[in-house]
Formats: sequence, C-alpha cells, structure tokens
Amino acid sequence: MDELDEFARRVTAARTGYALPLQANWLAEEFAHAVLAILFPHFAPSRNSAPEQVRSELDRLGARLTPFLESQGTTPDQAREIRDGFLATLPALEQELMLDAVATCEADPAARSVEEVVLAYPGFFAVANYRVARTLACKGVGLLPRLITEFAHRLTGIDIHPGARLGRSLAIDHGTGIVIGETALIGDRVRLYQGVTLGALSVRKELARQKRHPTIEDDVVIYANATILGGETVIGAGSVIGGNVWLTHSVPPGSVVTHGATIERPRLADEALLEFNI
Repeated sequence: MDELDEFARRVTAARTGYALPLQANWLAEEFAHAVLAILFPHFAPSRNSAPEQVRSELDRLGARLTPFLESQGTTPDQAREIRDGFLATLPALEQELMLDAVATCEADPAARSVEEVVLAYPGFFAVANYRVARTLACKGVGLLPRLITEFAHRLTGIDIHPGARLGRSLAIDHGTGIVIGETALIGDRVRLYQGVTLGALSVRKELARQKRHPTIEDDVVIYANATILGGETVIGAGSVIGGNVWLTHSVPPGSVVTHGATIERPRLADEALLEFNI
C-alpha cells in the first residue's frame, strides 16, 4: 500500500467516524440568514407572502436545527421542545433587535435611518447574530451558537461570544476589532466603538468555569480601542471610558476614565462625577 492509499484509508475512517453535522459551518450560515429573513423584510426572499407561507418558513427553520440536535444526542421529544421553544422566542427577539437598531441610529450622526442600520451596519449584524446564538444556547443547543457568532465575526470583525450577556438597546458604532468575552455582562443602553476589548486577565484553562470578563453597567460609553479586563472589574452606570484606556479595576458610577487627559462633560446638580486620569 503506497502513501496515498494509506492516506485515503485514514480519510475514509475519519469521515465514517465523524459525528458532527456535515458542512456545519455552511448550515450555520444558512440558519442565520433564514432567521434574519423572517425577522426583517430587508432580508426576505420575496416581498409578497401569506401568513401560511411564513409559517412554512418557520417550520423549515425549525427543521434546520435537527442535524445539530441529533449530533448532541438529543431525543426526538427533546428536539421538538427545543425547536418549538426557539421559534416561540422570535417575536420577542424581533422587538429586542429593533431596540438595538434604533439605539444605533440615534447614537450615530451618520446614520440616516433605522433601515440603513439594519442593512448596512456591521455592528447591528453582529449583535443580531449574537442574539440569535444566545437564544439557541439558552435553549440547550450546543455547537450552532458558536458557529453563528463566528460567522458574524468573519464578516464584520466583531467577536461576541454567545455566552456573554448583552442588555437592551446596545449600539455598536463602526465595530471593527471589538471583542466581547464569554462571561462579560453588559447592561442596557451601552455604546461601544471600534477596537473595544472586554477580556480576561488570564487565559488559563482551569478558569473556564469562572467569570473572567468585566461587567459594564447601564448607560456606559466606551470609546475606540479601550481595553477592560477581569471578571471582578465593574464599570459603574453612566460612566465614560475614553479611547485607548487600559483598565483592570472597577470604577464607580458616573466616572470618566481617560488616557492622558480629562474628558469634560456637563454635570447634573445631583451627580457626583468621579474623574480618573490614567
């Protein structure tokens, strides 16, 4: 047996023993596109449809989960429960994503409309796919959520782990290079700019089950290329984190943290604004 014959034998054995869905990356991309096509007319294949046609699309969407559920040993009854549970979340998911689109439009002077945000903004696309993936993960789907967020990562340069917990009305402007780690917590009405990293202080494998990434409370703005690290790091509500800041400790609500210079902003009469110059 020559070398290529031996190689062919090993390839055959690997294919025979492979338990995950074949071409799983492609299946994940198709699933993500199918969800967006249902949630937003911007991505729908046709302008005209009847309710029964949409119901058929929903049934096909649920069926797309089957290879992933089978590969993780889910029983038929469990698979049906997961599929039905995911489909039942779509109305709420649609509303949640519209909040993200509106927040992004209102935060960016360059945005002319919510329609433009939905169609053209990589930050919205990444968040939309994250929210789909997060919903699936919470329903007990294993591999697919990570494939969906990595699909968005490849297209946008925005890396959001499906394990992260993102609040409502999230606005990502530009977005390229943003990294949001698995155990990050982000509150409502947060605004992120390109290059922001919400990461871990250590990447040791034994810390996999611990909270390794920071908590960002409500109404925080984090400007370009800021890096915030650590599972115990909490950015208090209403804070502003300036560009290029490297932060590994918590700051109280209403803080302004800058790199080399203090950022000034109007102060409310009852607001105790703390300034950090690092």
